[in-house]
Amino acid sequence: MRKILNIKFCVLLSIAMIVFTSCDDYLEREPLARYSEDNYPVGSGLSSYVFGMYSSLRDYNVHTFAFVVATNVRSEDADKGSTPSDGASTREFDDFTLTPSNGLVNGFYQGHFDGISQANNVLAQADSLRESVTEYDYNVARAEALFIRAYLYFNMVRAFGGVPLVTSNVTETVSIPRSTASQVYDQIEEDLLEAISFLPETWGHEYVGRVNKYVAEGILAKVYLYQQRWADALAMSQNVINSGRYDLNTSYDEIFTEEGENNSGSIFEVQALKNSDFQTNDFGCQYAVVQGVRGSGDWNLGWGFNVPSDQLDAAYENGDPRRDATILYAGETTPYGETVPDFDTGVPNPRYNQKVYTNPAYREATSGQGGWWVNVRILRYADVVLMAAEAANELGQTVESLEKLEMVRARARGELNVLPEVTTTDQAELRDAIRHERRIELAMEHERFYDIVRWGIASDVLHAAGKTNYTQGKHELLPIPQAQIDLSGNVLTQNPGY
Repeated sequence: MRKILNIKFCVLLSIAMIVFTSCDDYLEREPLARYSEDNYPVGSGLSSYVFGMYSSLRDYNVHTFAFVVATNVRSEDADKGSTPSDGASTREFDDFTLTPSNGLVNGFYQGHFDGISQANNVLAQADSLRESVTEYDYNVARAEALFIRAYLYFNMVRAFGGVPLVTSNVTETVSIPRSTASQVYDQIEEDLLEAISFLPETWGHEYVGRVNKYVAEGILAKVYLYQQRWADALAMSQNVINSGRYDLNTSYDEIFTEEGENNSGSIFEVQALKNSDFQTNDFGCQYAVVQGVRGSGDWNLGWGFNVPSDQLDAAYENGDPRRDATILYAGETTPYGETVPDFDTGVPNPRYNQKVYTNPAYREATSGQGGWWVNVRILRYADVVLMAAEAANELGQTVESLEKLEMVRARARGELNVLPEVTTTDQAELRDAIRHERRIELAMEHERFYDIVRWGIASDVLHAAGKTNYTQGKHELLPIPQAQIDLSGNVLTQNPGY
């Protein structure tokens, strides 16, 4: 039983190497993105700062509850879920009754700035240790920090609009005023372009989860897409596509399994771990916990929030296999042979997010049910391909756009006689087809709300879905937390309408 336990990594960044497929292998994994007593990298220069920075991405306030409800539950594709009496602060997202005192909003805001602070600390340490580390280590550490800072700011600007730009390692940030959204986007672009210049194209298998050049290019493509910089978005997406490093060969129903983590179609995942050797939750993430089936006994898999809506269930084309890979229905028998309790008899919701449904063998092996070991998929290759399709269509490059759209539909279709190839050359019709494909391919993956906002259709879509409290000009953004405004001595200003 050698494998991964006999390798003492300096960085602990992943739940799994791609080649691991069995539970026996799973039990041999080391904790990644954190240190244990045996592997703390004494005298490792910048490593301890860099790897600690990655671990912040698993934080509860960054990629768990608030992240899930802010990105999914506000869309028409997901409902609050859980039981009616639980989650009052979550219901405010679903009903668009948010106030600046909402605790989840404050946690999301603070958690992201804590992560940004860690990235700034890496940059400061790189400068202080520049004479004692190699030029390569210096440049790569900086590049990773710039990427993490840019990614976190991208989350922030989409959620809040303009926020304070903190680009140095300072201890006092509460009195820094908000920059404009345009200024934040400029900083994100600057950080990502520098990161791309120095990030390696690949890492060894022992560094699964560490960002490379193409991760940064993929995120930058999306940054450009949000600003309708179509030519830049297409060029950056094509860089990732032309790299040849990623593909759509993993079947859709495998992508979101434990065995599918870090597959060849996954560009960036937040890595998590809990196994028989490392039972502490320090190495895990509650991303799956907050969404898992809420039941009893063997079906006490989580809190039951963020459930697929009636609207999402009805949005799939006939026979699209992605529906069964995305929606876990009460009463169904799963691919693992488990039967989900019936709605109203064993679980409080008719549907759950199947993309966080865990393998029962892993639950048994870890003596846990909450899915603390599940990675958070941040950027998939299919997302980049669809970004290229969208940008190409907006530029009038119909052939290119149709080719990219068909790549995604062909993988979803497989050998089934479903999902006919889209052939329209009308720009408006093709735009609608691409938007539909993004909705379905990336369902429950934190894109839908931001997509309908950037497309300018959020009000129509959400009102049609019964979310009539949504107010255009207000609810595109979250409120700036009142706690942060108070800490700033009113230096921070509130978003319109709150």
